[in-house]
Amino acid sequence: MFITRMLQKLSLALLGTTAVVISANPASAVTMQVNSGPFSSYADAQTITFDNGTANDPNGFATYSNITTNIVQGSVSGQYASPYGDNTDFLAISPVGSNVAGDTGFVNIDFKQAVNYFGFYAGSLDSYNYIDIYNGNQLLNTFSGSDVPTATADGNQTSLQSNLFINLVADTGETFNRVVLRSDGVAFETDNHAYRLASVPESNAMLGVLAIGACGMTSLFKRSQHKATVKA
Repeated sequence: MFITRMLQKLSLALLGTTAVVISANPASAVTMQVNSGPFSSYADAQTITFDNGTANDPNGFATYSNITTNIVQGSVSGQYASPYGDNTDFLAISPVGSNVAGDTGFVNIDFKQAVNYFGFYAGSLDSYNYIDIYNGNQLLNTFSGSDVPTATADGNQTSLQSNLFINLVADTGETFNRVVLRSDGVAFETDNHAYRLASVPESNAMLGVLAIGACGMTSLFKRSQHKATVKA
């Protein structure tokens, strides 16, 4: 009986530990990396080019909102500048009330499934350009143009240090499902948005693990009870 009671207490302790592990949701971290050129260096990423004049994802996973006159092409003095070497349509964001194309203040990107990577080609990057990364309503990270590695966020339209591809990569096992691009000045120009869907374990798989653990504990109880009976 003493052994049985001890095992029962151990079982409850283990179950309590399991509950903590399952419910724990530590804040995710996202790392920023860069590569040269107008496209992502991640071969398994899906790309949104804006080349049809809209912010529609051909794969149907990303949804853009707060879009009005944000899809532009070329350069207009005092409003926006095409990313270096980019002759196609791109996304421009300027502050509300600036009375220029794309003056929505921000653009929201929602993903139907969790992603572990998002990237974009940034043109004439400025310190007042910002990227917010969310998991649901939880803000995970905020980066400004000044945070971009090796970049000089000075708005230069031809420098490779201010026209580069920015990669936002979630730490192992972590994901996000919303990105907000915003700007406090004229303007934040980006193109060739890329993302990668995360591999999320099926809930049935977790239930299977718990079921196996429960069977193991039951078997352990039975063996312990059998040994106690024989000893008696």
